[in-house]
Amino acid sequence: MALCSSSSSSSQKTWIVHGILAGTAIAAAAIGAHSYLDRRSRKFRSRVVGIIPARYASSRFEGKPLVKILGKPMIQRTWERSKLASTLDHVVVATDDERIADCCRGFGADVIMTSESCRNGTERCNEALEKLEKEYDVVVNIQGDEPLIEPDIIDGVVKALQVAPDAVFSTAVTSLKPGDGLDPNRVKCVVDSRGYAIYFSRGLIPFNKSGRVNPDFPYMLHLGIQSFDSKFLKVYSELQPTPLQLEEDLEQLKVLENGYKMKVIKVDHEAHGVDTPEDVEKIESLMRERSLS
Repeated sequence: MALCSSSSSSSQKTWIVHGILAGTAIAAAAIGAHSYLDRRSRKFRSRVVGIIPARYASSRFEGKPLVKILGKPMIQRTWERSKLASTLDHVVVATDDERIADCCRGFGADVIMTSESCRNGTERCNEALEKLEKEYDVVVNIQGDEPLIEPDIIDGVVKALQVAPDAVFSTAVTSLKPGDGLDPNRVKCVVDSRGYAIYFSRGLIPFNKSGRVNPDFPYMLHLGIQSFDSKFLKVYSELQPTPLQLEEDLEQLKVLENGYKMKVIKVDHEAHGVDTPEDVEKIESLMRERSLS
């Protein structure tokens, strides 16, 4: 079930491969990953689990995971897309709500029940990881409100982390539409010349002296998907909230504020997250246009 035209899909894969190759070159010279690198392993970070954190309570959209999108719950559509990723050995839903759990079990998903005290999706992923019977090297935090997530993007962030042993976290960005430049629900990202994250913000970054969006500048939009080294995920949950994290309400900033490295790949993807009830109609219209069921 293709989500893009063949040319778009080819372009997306080109971006992903470019990011991974850049990470490979950096990994060859990396010196800061000894606490994470097991040299006895034949393949670094080879065991991968995808976790979809889902909660019912939401200030902007209560019950969002269960909202129907062309007849299927949104969490089901996200799970189905995630199952197509070739790098994932297992996909589970982590939730604190029995309504979500019952729904997910109904369509065949494995469910891990987590505490209501989890402050964000990353903490929920960590608790789920601790409850899984098998051990994993990489945990992919897949946003449940991205029902059109591309399996290639999931594979891309996993491979980026596998070839960058000095990074403990990887994520993806795509081109930001100028009209979304001042939208606080569209998180922006800036990276360095080697493909590592510098900063994330709900505001426009970089911000110029005119105070307006520059239509010629290649601003980058952060996509919600994230992958963690599983050992670091346990460390992350023990770190105290940081000032920038709290001010921007962006959990990935806690990683950067504590001095850890985050690998970023750029992909050609039109983001279709569901943040408000109005976004559901947009998603359904897009799926009808692309003949997606």
